[in-house]
Amino acid sequence: MIQFLYQQQPMRVQFGAGWVDRVAEEVKALGLQKVLVLATPQQEDLAERVAASLGQLSAGVHAKAEMHVPIESARAARDLAVQLGADGCVAVGGGSTTGLGKAIALEYGLPIIAVPTTYAGSEMTPVWGLTADGVKKTGKDSKVLPRSVIYDPELTTTLPVSLSVTSGFNAIAHAVEGLYAPDGSPVVSLMAEGGIRDLLGALPTIVDDPSNLEARAQALQGAWLCGAVLGATTMSLHHKLCHTLGGTFNLPHAETHTVVLPYALAYNAPAIPAVMDTLRRLTGSDDPAKHLKDTSTGLGGPSSLSELGFGAGDIDKAVEIATQNAYANPREVTAAGIRQLLQDALTGAAPRSPEVG
Repeated sequence: MIQFLYQQQPMRVQFGAGWVDRVAEEVKALGLQKVLVLATPQQEDLAERVAASLGQLSAGVHAKAEMHVPIESARAARDLAVQLGADGCVAVGGGSTTGLGKAIALEYGLPIIAVPTTYAGSEMTPVWGLTADGVKKTGKDSKVLPRSVIYDPELTTTLPVSLSVTSGFNAIAHAVEGLYAPDGSPVVSLMAEGGIRDLLGALPTIVDDPSNLEARAQALQGAWLCGAVLGATTMSLHHKLCHTLGGTFNLPHAETHTVVLPYALAYNAPAIPAVMDTLRRLTGSDDPAKHLKDTSTGLGGPSSLSELGFGAGDIDKAVEIATQNAYANPREVTAAGIRQLLQDALTGAAPRSPEVG
């Protein structure tokens, strides 16, 4: 008999083209008086647009979100939120911006309204991450989960094709790990399969026609499902490696997830036969790890860690950090196995299942 526990995340979601204009309604619905609008420097114009639509409800714009949420950046944003008297934040952007909002919520409990412009999925999780002294630390806390999310596919039509691909495969990685998570469930598996199917179906159309709103909506829906999977399950080898590579070596987030995904899947493949059968069905391939790599590179994604700035001299340190603490994974995590995985990912070799002894 099937037995499982599934924790539903308390959140209000709106999904529709042009619905970014509903931010003010959400601010009022949450009973907030002054919200700080967060963004990266690249999306400052959009943040200013949102702030203008808020009128008196806006406490200002802080467009200084950074990748991997450095602790110094988080402290500056926290101080500004207090200084301006903000009682909430609107995070406009991808994982970096949502992560900054979570850093403020973690310390001061300010509620977050997320307006995603990528397929990162951070808006669906109570997971926070901060990078200090070259190490990225993550944790879970319900108070960092956004109270409200507004998905507007129109905001993703200007997402560059290259970033659309890597952001999409970042989302797929959430779903793949959710399929073999120790706290997975049939509900999680349904969301994971739906998310993978949506993204693999939408991304080729987006590459051919970046302004195709139907494909953008399908991809954003897939990202929502994949993010929900990440929020409901325990992260394993894939995310541990990506946090190490990002926090310690400052590799770009989405691109790193894209490269690592097939290698982490191949590593775990011998221990997850049922999941591999599911992925064979979803991908139509006898070798899902190779299929994911071939598909991502065929759409213009990076094929190796060396392309992202990771070198052979970095492997030993990465292995040490990635194996320091025990974490849930379907297959034993060993230094020898991780070293082989990273060597293959460094050069872009075909994904394989390394020896773990």
